[in-house]
Parts: sequence; C-alpha cells; structure tokens
Amino acid sequence: MSAPFLIFGATGGVGSALAARLSSRHLPLVLSGRNEADLADLADRLSAQSIVGDVTNEDDLSRVVDNAVTPEGLAGLAFCVGSIDLKPLRRVSAADLTAAFQLNAVSAALAIQKAAPALKKAKGSVVLFSTIAVAQGFTNHAIVSAAKGAVEGIGRALAADLSPDVRVNVVAPSLMETKLAAPITQSEAMAQGIAKLHPIPRLGEAEDAARLAAFLLTDESPWITGQVMRVDGGRSHLRTKG
Repeated sequence: MSAPFLIFGATGGVGSALAARLSSRHLPLVLSGRNEADLADLADRLSAQSIVGDVTNEDDLSRVVDNAVTPEGLAGLAFCVGSIDLKPLRRVSAADLTAAFQLNAVSAALAIQKAAPALKKAKGSVVLFSTIAVAQGFTNHAIVSAAKGAVEGIGRALAADLSPDVRVNVVAPSLMETKLAAPITQSEAMAQGIAKLHPIPRLGEAEDAARLAAFLLTDESPWITGQVMRVDGGRSHLRTKG
C-alpha cells in the first residue's frame, strides 16, 4: 500500500479540485474538513478516506493526522484552508487579526508539525496556500495579507527545517471563482472589473490552482522546494495597459 496524500480543507473549491486531480491518478487520499455531509459525499465520489475535523482545534489536528498516517507514512499534505476578510484599516480589530492568523498560519504550522515524522518517512511534500495580495498590496486586505504573509514565511522556514526529506512550497493565486470568494464574485460588475485587471482577462478557477498544487505535491517536482509560486493570470508581474 502506498502512503496517502492528506488534504485539509478538502471540501473547498481548491481542495476538492485537487482531490479530484489526485484521485484521477489513482493516488490514495485522506480528506478532511468541517462539514461532515459535504466531506462524506466527496470522499464517496472519489473512493477516499474522510476524517471530519476543525483545523483551529489542535486536538482535531492531531486526530486527523494520526488517523491518516499509514505504516508507509504520508506522501503529501495540502493545507487548502483560507479566509477572505476584507475591511478598511479603521474597522480592523485585534480579534479579526487573531482569528485569521489562527486559521491560516497557526493551524498550517501545527498540521505540518504533527505530520512531519510521517512525511519524512515517505519523503513527502507539503503545499500551502497564500494570495498575490501579500506581494502586491491591495486596499482593505490588511487582515488576509497579514495572515497569508505569515503562511509564506512558514512555508520557506519549514522547507529549510524539513530538508532534504520533505519539500514545502506555497501556491499564491489571484482571485478565483470559488465558494470562498462568492461574496466578491457574485456581483457581475465587480467580477468583470477584477477580471480585466489580469493580463489574461478572467478570474481564476479552482482547477488553475489545483493543477499547480498537484504538480508540487507529487514526484513531478522533485527539485522544487521553498518556493512561493503565483497562479494569477499575470496580474502580479505584468502591466499591459499603461
């Protein structure tokens, strides 16, 4: 039996797209999320194991990892968890910042900490998720940029800590049409306006990020670690107008 891939946030847009992509390659999967019904449905469709858990609860993190690990270890861990809390600075509270940091950064670091021995055993890999807003600086993004900036720092630090046995990389997408982004993209005018800011003028899709995550998780990328890789239609680096 091969070591499995563990996906946290498996019922989200990117998590479910990544799970489907890995499943199509007949790779063993363990899926985790908070919504028991959605998780069970996804696991049934993909013939995967599922474990309900809340990543902000450290006991849940330990239980999920312990039940996912096989004698062969863990082939990979994808932390497809995120939040989009957009507010002007005058409305940002300490609670906002703390909650975002706990969900995005603390939980990711602890999940990897708990999975590290199993990942080392299988010489596995880790993929975390950030946002291009960390590098670009967008208005009203103080909360999410602070939290995801920490994720990028954690990714680089743990790539060093866990080398040479475990590779760690970060995927930083631009805005994607997922459930998480629905409060922004449900306005057709806003969605079209944001899409036009990209040199490839559309919003991202979950599959765009999932393709890169699958590449980084598997043995197709054996010499890539410590990287923050952007999937953003060129938005973070290109200016086609002015």
